Amino acid sequence: MNTLTTLDAGFLQAEDSDPHVSLAIGGLAILEGPLPDPAAQLATLAERIRACPRFMQRLRRWPFDLRAPEWVDDPDFNLDNHVRRIAVPAPGRDRELYDLVAQVMSWRLDRSGPLWEIWVIEGLRDNRWAMLMKVHHCIADGIATVHMLTGLSDGGVRDSFAGRRRAAEETSMAGLRTPADITALAWLGGMWGASGALTTAALRTVRGTAELATGLLRPSPSSLNGPLSGLRRYGAARVALDDVRQVCQAFDVTINDVALAALTESYRALLVRRGEQPAPDSLRTLVPVSLRAADAFDQTDNRVSLMLPFLPVDEANPVERLRQVHARLTRTKSTGQRQAGSALTALADRVPFPLTAWTVRLLARLPQRGVAAVATNVPGPREPLQIMGRKVIGVLPVPPIAMQLRTGVAMLSYADHLYFGILADFDAVPELDEFARGVEDAVARLVAGSKRPRAARDHRGLSLVVSG
Repeated sequence: MNTLTTLDAGFLQAEDSDPHVSLAIGGLAILEGPLPDPAAQLATLAERIRACPRFMQRLRRWPFDLRAPEWVDDPDFNLDNHVRRIAVPAPGRDRELYDLVAQVMSWRLDRSGPLWEIWVIEGLRDNRWAMLMKVHHCIADGIATVHMLTGLSDGGVRDSFAGRRRAAEETSMAGLRTPADITALAWLGGMWGASGALTTAALRTVRGTAELATGLLRPSPSSLNGPLSGLRRYGAARVALDDVRQVCQAFDVTINDVALAALTESYRALLVRRGEQPAPDSLRTLVPVSLRAADAFDQTDNRVSLMLPFLPVDEANPVERLRQVHARLTRTKSTGQRQAGSALTALADRVPFPLTAWTVRLLARLPQRGVAAVATNVPGPREPLQIMGRKVIGVLPVPPIAMQLRTGVAMLSYADHLYFGILADFDAVPELDEFARGVEDAVARLVAGSKRPRAARDHRGLSLVVSG
């Protein structure tokens, strides 16, 4: 598809609405071993990016947004303009690397050419170097961006956690239809005459639409949202997937539940340190939900819906907090928010583009106090990667922030670990390293709780150390 969908173009409109916003997604690969020869490195990248035509295309936009933007081949494409080399300052620790990532991600991509960059980063300690892929959100969502980064590896695209999870979901949903499976106009026109199953799904979508509207319009003020500056901070956390799976097995929850519960604890601690009383409505969180089929990971576009659950920062007990996260996500999934987001996006694609473009740009300029944070889970490669013969020892996601959401967290599973990448406004979250360590500590507390006898775990976790 060479014409942007309403959702793809919406990321351009949101970026246009705030000069302090850069809506690019990042993937940071950390590699061990000596840095490859620059000429060989460029030749290898030149060969591998041919697999993704979007790398060699630029946007053509129309005056006054009379038509949706289109992808066209860039006659002036030059790989040298997109592959940059830079070194971190001494002493080359993770902190210096993260500061550099924050700076690079705060810069907007040049819209006169293809909307991506690769930054080759040298100067790291312990015989390491890094590669930061930066892709505008109008090109791809998180899963597609990870797929593109994986495509640069020596073995090409391999088995991923995303493929297996999506295949399992599609198997479990076989034979079911929701309004997301049909065109929005057909759904609206045939709602009353549809079968009972479709009518039930439509009613669920209507309820989900109402909940999304309430979540976006109902104020829930805290220091976690507000105007953005032009500077960013970046931090990261890492936990073992085996530890997370142990918690999942002990408490019958999902990996996403554990990740969000750990994130909730760290947000709770942050609010307490600031003297704010965590309340039940303090942390309404935008949680993107992938709609990408297992056979569509190579498509460069956005295929997401969203949910807006409250995360229980008011709960002090780690295990009870985990249970509440699981219950709230289960409820949110059942209320139709995901189907509503999908149906509304499909409907928007059938509205004249000037109307949707101007509407999105206007809404993006309005003060937004209903949602406090964004948290997205991006399944990554199951097996370790190599790039130009060097082992990739870690893959860290870098989410964007916009629309007065001052913190964004992306979770990415790679090989044996789950990585948390945290991007925050520089002025809003000066304690970002403490926030990242809080995520790791929260998972450690849940692991400790999972090792207790079952009777103790079933007593609602009251014997655990209370956090925050």
